[in-house]
Amino acid sequence: MSTQSSSPSVDVIVIGAGFGGLYGVHKFANELNMSVLAFEKASGPAGTWHWNRYPGALSDTRSHLYRYSFDKDLLQDSSWENTYLTQPEILAYFEDVVERFDLARHYRFNTEVTSSVYLEDEQLWEVTAGGQIYRARYVFNAVGLLSAVNMPDIAGLDTFEGLVLHTGAWPEGIDLSGKRVGVVGSGSTGTQVVTALGPVVEHLTHFIRTPQYSVPVGKRPVSEAELAEIKANYEQIWEQAKNSSVAFGFEEATTPAMSVSAQERERVFHQAWEEGGGFNFMFGTFGDIATDVAANEAAAAFIRGKIAEIVTDPEKARKLTPHDLYARRPLCDDGFYDTFNRDNVDVVALKETPFQEITPEGVVTADGKLHEVDVLVFATGFDAVDGNYRRMEIRGRGGVSINEHWDGQPSSYLGVTTSKFPNWFMILGPNGPFTNLPPSIETQVEWIAELVAFAEANGITAVEPEEATVEAWTDTCREIAGMTVFTKVDSWIFGANVPGKKPSVLFYLGGLGNYRSILRDVADSGYQGFALARAKDTVLV
Repeated sequence: MSTQSSSPSVDVIVIGAGFGGLYGVHKFANELNMSVLAFEKASGPAGTWHWNRYPGALSDTRSHLYRYSFDKDLLQDSSWENTYLTQPEILAYFEDVVERFDLARHYRFNTEVTSSVYLEDEQLWEVTAGGQIYRARYVFNAVGLLSAVNMPDIAGLDTFEGLVLHTGAWPEGIDLSGKRVGVVGSGSTGTQVVTALGPVVEHLTHFIRTPQYSVPVGKRPVSEAELAEIKANYEQIWEQAKNSSVAFGFEEATTPAMSVSAQERERVFHQAWEEGGGFNFMFGTFGDIATDVAANEAAAAFIRGKIAEIVTDPEKARKLTPHDLYARRPLCDDGFYDTFNRDNVDVVALKETPFQEITPEGVVTADGKLHEVDVLVFATGFDAVDGNYRRMEIRGRGGVSINEHWDGQPSSYLGVTTSKFPNWFMILGPNGPFTNLPPSIETQVEWIAELVAFAEANGITAVEPEEATVEAWTDTCREIAGMTVFTKVDSWIFGANVPGKKPSVLFYLGGLGNYRSILRDVADSGYQGFALARAKDTVLV
């Protein structure tokens, strides 16, 4: 049902103020000279990094690659102290970008978008934000890959008399020094929180359901000489990253792990351990760790050996040691395993002693033990990729809702658009590339902007992929994922961390270089596989 045409109208509505949203506003407003209105439910920019203010929050991408590459002056003017960026540094970077490109004037902060409905007769989108209704020809969704908080349902949680926190919505000004803290969750965020809180709290209990493989992050100070060298070689650095597979700035290995001696494998793994970086350890050591079970086990065994070396308490080490495939998002940390050598830090293996209930005093496990805590920290991640879309009312042609459309599994073409939703674009939508995110985000923003410019220049009023095109892309992503070890374990990258959510392929695992090549081919073909309409029901074939 449409509202009155007096609703404010613009060319483009942008949702979100992270890497994708800010760059989208810049492209549409500053470069394409389109009228743009942008909404962000937070009080300021930074997307996920606005909310992820938990202790120890750290990017696992090298500082010089966790930023935009589109502006040379911005690259040269930026600086960083260490090889990896902390949350405050990332937030400051976003704030500088907003000021530099005059983006704030387009934004309505503290304003949440609750619905987007396509009006077929008008070929416009009607968007409700902050209780107000707006209209636009295009909707550009940059709602975040990791921003829909996943909170577990544990009996008795509502009776707990202490403080309950989630790392994805961390309040400012919280000091947990001297507290008894329980941390639930063992992914990237969980390891960071435990590492940061262990030395400052009275006692920390880490509740782990699935132990994971983690390697050192390799955080260290960056010298002025290193900084100057990086800036002098920026073009080559970004060229390499954008044409690589995971875009983390290292040369990805091609040598099969089993083609060398055990001693050589040990040497390569040790070198990567010393250098740091989770993606570097998985993809920079040997070329088949993600695809060959024997190679994967060699890497996993090396990490298990390191855990046994580092953690001096055999029982703690046992509970922290994984025995499944090294096949989740590769983790890295800044002293996680060392933290368990502290007397005030303990670990509970939830598969051995699951949660029984939460009481006013703390957590009771199945062995009857009460773990008394003042604070419960849930580092349980997000309803990733499609979670934020499913929490809004989004309706396309024929009134179909996004939840109906994505009933079997979330689908897209190229991770940026889906059938039945004309002129409705996504950044990091389902089946986009699995990489360092900023280069992928830039790639998608630029491609969408080129498509919109093409439509504007050719009088095209509605753009959407054909259903067969979406199905073919989904099959491609499923086929590639099936060639890897990632499908053999439960992981958030397939939605397995959310109770009741059907696990499905959510990423294109073919690498950023290949993905960019596909995007170029689609554009060069005149956007083959898309339905392009000049007026209602008039489609360009």
